[in-house]
Amino acid sequence: MLRLGLCVAFLLISFNVTASDVVLKGVLTQGSLIRGQLPAGSQVWLDDKAIKISDGGQFAFGFGRDAALEHQLKWQDKNGLQHSKIITLYKRTYQEQKIEGVASKYVSPSKDVFARIRKDNQQIGNARTNNDDRLDFTQDFIWPAEGPISGVYGSRRVFNGTPKRPHFGLDVAGPTGTPVYAPADGIVTLFEPDMYYSGGTMIIDHGFGVTSTFLHLSKGLVTAGTKVKQGDLVAEIGATGRVTGAHLDWRINWFKERLDPALLVPKR
Repeated sequence: MLRLGLCVAFLLISFNVTASDVVLKGVLTQGSLIRGQLPAGSQVWLDDKAIKISDGGQFAFGFGRDAALEHQLKWQDKNGLQHSKIITLYKRTYQEQKIEGVASKYVSPSKDVFARIRKDNQQIGNARTNNDDRLDFTQDFIWPAEGPISGVYGSRRVFNGTPKRPHFGLDVAGPTGTPVYAPADGIVTLFEPDMYYSGGTMIIDHGFGVTSTFLHLSKGLVTAGTKVKQGDLVAEIGATGRVTGAHLDWRINWFKERLDPALLVPKR
């Protein structure tokens, strides 16, 4: 079993609500999605950047793999009073995984496929810019598939001796055809059956910039525009794109910030 690669134990954070206080739910570490609650009528900023907040006071933000360890959260209540809190994150350490025998066309793609790769990336990037009003991100997420964990967030893979970008997903191994379920309510904003790197690729929008992405699918069972409920069957595991075996690569984003899905689901 692969370790999650944290140098310290995770601590769940929560603060009691008062008329002017904030409740945060999440893990104080790099790669974490934080869900927040403020009294209705509040405004909120992270590091002086305004964050979308619902009429009921719900909001979300996330910290990437190598995020700075100190951040400032500011909020203003409905009476115009301003408050702030320093958020201090735990630093993570990450694994290195060596994989041999990967086809050279995937390690160093030829120039004639660059246009295809750019188009794929643009589609994925556009789907992750949505700032939908859905509050599905406030749910407790569930695992989207059954199977052993074969790859963890933040690890750096070395293909045929060449270091590559860090891995930003959580890999669940399983034979082609293994069911994939929606980890939370949402709306499907993208399904493409054959992207160059990621093969069958699906994105589910959970609202406020929080998305799930499923890679290497053999089949998509829902199309863009479909509203799904937590636990709905949406796809099947495959071995499409750049892979060495069948598995699900599950990714969580807050807009462009790549987050760790393992921090959102019960520990196995």
